[in-house]
Amino acid sequence: MHLAVFLLASVLSAATFALDNGVMRTPPMGWLAWERFRCDIDCKNDPKNCISENLFIDMADRLSEDGWRELGYVYVNIDDCWSSMERDENGRLQADPKRFPGGIPKLSRYLHDRGLKLGIYGDMGTHTCGGYPGTTLDKIETDAQTFADWEVDMFKFDGCYSNATEQEKGYPLMSKALNATGRPIGYSCSWPAYQGGLPPMVNYTQLGEICNLWRNYGDIQDSWDSVLNIIEWFFRNQDVLIPAAGPGRWNDPDMLVIGDFGLSKDQSRSQMALWAIMAAPLFMSNDLRTISSEARSILQNKMVISINQDPMGIQGRRIVKEKSDIEVFWRPLSSDASALVFFSRRTDMPYRYQTSLSKLNYTTGSYKIYDVFTDKTMILKDSTNFVVSVNPTGVVMWYVSAPSKLNRLQFYRGGNVQDSVYTGDENAIPRVFL
Repeated sequence: MHLAVFLLASVLSAATFALDNGVMRTPPMGWLAWERFRCDIDCKNDPKNCISENLFIDMADRLSEDGWRELGYVYVNIDDCWSSMERDENGRLQADPKRFPGGIPKLSRYLHDRGLKLGIYGDMGTHTCGGYPGTTLDKIETDAQTFADWEVDMFKFDGCYSNATEQEKGYPLMSKALNATGRPIGYSCSWPAYQGGLPPMVNYTQLGEICNLWRNYGDIQDSWDSVLNIIEWFFRNQDVLIPAAGPGRWNDPDMLVIGDFGLSKDQSRSQMALWAIMAAPLFMSNDLRTISSEARSILQNKMVISINQDPMGIQGRRIVKEKSDIEVFWRPLSSDASALVFFSRRTDMPYRYQTSLSKLNYTTGSYKIYDVFTDKTMILKDSTNFVVSVNPTGVVMWYVSAPSKLNRLQFYRGGNVQDSVYTGDENAIPRVFL
């Protein structure tokens, strides 16, 4: 069997084992509190930023009013530190009454009225990572039903204060309990992150049967080093991780920190592009009330989002790793299209990387190239050598598709239709999009 056909067949056959709740057929998108707001509960001195009903209402307003919802960013996810320190008299979790005076049901209704979805957090253990009540084995059914009663749409199950034996029982039991409520609740498991992320400790076949997405690795931090470490781990282990992913079941490299404090413009583009190549969930953790126009334009890039949301759901891979610290990533997409990312780990200056599409396994003639971050378009033959200039810690991202019969493209520039065509000597080296 041809390699590409074999890989596609493997992906499609594995997809039949996905959690059968009908949700998250493409990677979920939205906003998550943790990285940006952590466990800030000081509402007296920091009312705008504390973990409270008001914070999530603010973010819901921004998602619904600033163009995010229409692009697919629909989840508003509460993380740790939302609950009271004690369960109620019936043994049910309850929101902190001062910070969430309307309780979680009020917040759920507010989001649903605006076409959004609510995510909530719990922990498979005696306590959450922040020290709040956890979900021990005897509380799993109670908590699952509580979330369903509150009309929650997604549940993230962390793993602090538990051991491997308890996790092996608890994560599948929670999946069963959520399904038994009759409410479709996307299920995010942190299980593999607590077991090293790799076989034999992690059974990805089982994960695909019980979870919609799972954290494989440690928490992201607001720094380029953290993003780079995650990128390296995921692609170094791509042969294990790629078969695990597909519609309804996703590897989760953690939140997007674009719009916070640690990444440059180029590094922000790199995270967005590579999360799209990985078919990763896109959960922003930033302040949407004050986000810069530059960060917004990256996070709202429609072509990057469409690549991330491709319905085939095949996770991409690293196909080239050069000694020059240039790497190339590839993801197959619907309609015989694909995505390419040229990524520079360098920190000195823009690097002029020379290659051809044929060297990147494109072998059927001419291709239409759309540069995702510059909106420029061209036709490129597979045999034509080209040079692409990649900024330090940055990316160039292409959407690659079959061209029209005419070797001519029309695209918009400032409202004017212009023509673009590469007509140079095919043995020469064109400067691509410079």
